[in-house]
Amino acid sequence: MKMEGFRILDLSQFLPGPMLTQMLADHGAEVIKIEPPGGEPVRNVGYRQNGQSVWFRNTHRGKKSVVLNLKDPADVAAFLELANTADVVVEAFRPGVVDRLGVGYPAVSRINPRIVYASISAFGQTGPQALRPAHDLAIEALSGVVSLNLGTDGTPTNPHMPVADLAGSMTALSAILMALLRREKSGRGDYIDISMQDATMAWLPNVTGPVFAENRPPVVKQERSFGGYAFFSIYQTADARHVALGAVEHKFVENFLNGVDRPDLIAAACGPNGPGQEPVKAALAQIFATKTRAQWEAWAQGRDLCFAPVLDLKEAFYQPQVTARGMLLHDPDGNPHIGNPVKYASEPAVLDLRLPALGEHTAELVKRKCPDV
Repeated sequence: MKMEGFRILDLSQFLPGPMLTQMLADHGAEVIKIEPPGGEPVRNVGYRQNGQSVWFRNTHRGKKSVVLNLKDPADVAAFLELANTADVVVEAFRPGVVDRLGVGYPAVSRINPRIVYASISAFGQTGPQALRPAHDLAIEALSGVVSLNLGTDGTPTNPHMPVADLAGSMTALSAILMALLRREKSGRGDYIDISMQDATMAWLPNVTGPVFAENRPPVVKQERSFGGYAFFSIYQTADARHVALGAVEHKFVENFLNGVDRPDLIAAACGPNGPGQEPVKAALAQIFATKTRAQWEAWAQGRDLCFAPVLDLKEAFYQPQVTARGMLLHDPDGNPHIGNPVKYASEPAVLDLRLPALGEHTAELVKRKCPDV
């Protein structure tokens, strides 16, 4: 596997850090989760199944658990001994915390110059907001994402994916892999400063047109990506379910409208986003209201369309395509797991679906000196 032979020390908690180290573990890395005496918080957060937190299961399979109290000098020394054998350290405390504890990049790189050390924080290690506390929703709000996520009443509503957490996680993963690749030539590691806000804003290249071109915020409901384009919108069906049209290319617009005997709408539908799309949207709303979601799915079979039913999350996970791609797996006890999305031809991921008990690997990996007698 691609990451076989790499040792990762994971000091992070909750979602961004654990998700990226999960990806590394799935591809063969030895991931050592450094947990405080009380354990990773998500061991006890949210829904549970067979005595396990589903969130913890989705982010900690195949890892090793070592319990260290980093306020104890002996445990700091134990961490540094581990770090001397590691390739990567991941942490997600507020800026300055790891340095005060004695486990920051300066301390680790002195004993292990080849270390790749990644810090993930809300705003990064520099700037006037660096020490401000924030989780995903606040970062999405400050990055402009919440302003794009409007409810039917036109006011902002909670985004339903942790975009800032995931953007920070995958940006950190990319940075770590680039640093490891460079280390093969330079022989030295590096320090990586990941801001969740930076990462979130970097994921907005296709929606910044009004800001960059016209120096104004988007009028959300008139923008192509947010419902201002008839064929990039969501419609209700006869059974109060929903379908989505995600067409951008004109051929898909033409295929659909010819299929429902409304070629008269093609010119307007292929026009610019905004108010000119409203008559097409109104016509499509009437068309979709004539059949159930299942009937529209059957009608769409074999047609070259950018069309999809709006599935609930349970329906989504139990699609044949998801099963075929290995994105829903079950461990020997029958517990479901989210699969790994990175598919290599020659070295596929081999998922270890076991979860570590709190501190299960401490004795194996930490050599504490016996006190003087």
